[in-house]
Amino acid sequence: MIFIPLIALLVGIALGLLFNQPLPGIAGTYLALACVAGLDSVLGGVRSALESKFDSEILVTGFVSNTLIAFGLGYLGDQIGLNLFLASALVLGGRIFTNLSVIRRYGITRLRDARARREMLNQDAAPGPKP
Repeated sequence: MIFIPLIALLVGIALGLLFNQPLPGIAGTYLALACVAGLDSVLGGVRSALESKFDSEILVTGFVSNTLIAFGLGYLGDQIGLNLFLASALVLGGRIFTNLSVIRRYGITRLRDARARREMLNQDAAPGPKP
């Protein structure tokens, strides 16, 4: 189940590289904000899957709500003359780094546990007197 968001992310990156077309004007800014919101949702999904709390409805509704809120802030900023795209990108970027740090810690913990299990098995299988 954890591989679904990762596969979707890789497909999105591949399509972006395949159709490398610059967007004019404000559309590029909105698309960049959508990409940041999407990356935040994907990494949140991976984190929740690693914590055995994954729920596809929460992933989808989180993606839609994050994107709409980010677009809404961007649009509001355009209307009042403030660059609120930066506020959205800052918040979503912070969440991305938080999710990545949790995912990294989980991976390191699994590697250390596997290494410790392997060492214990090697000690048990070693010939000679047992302490």
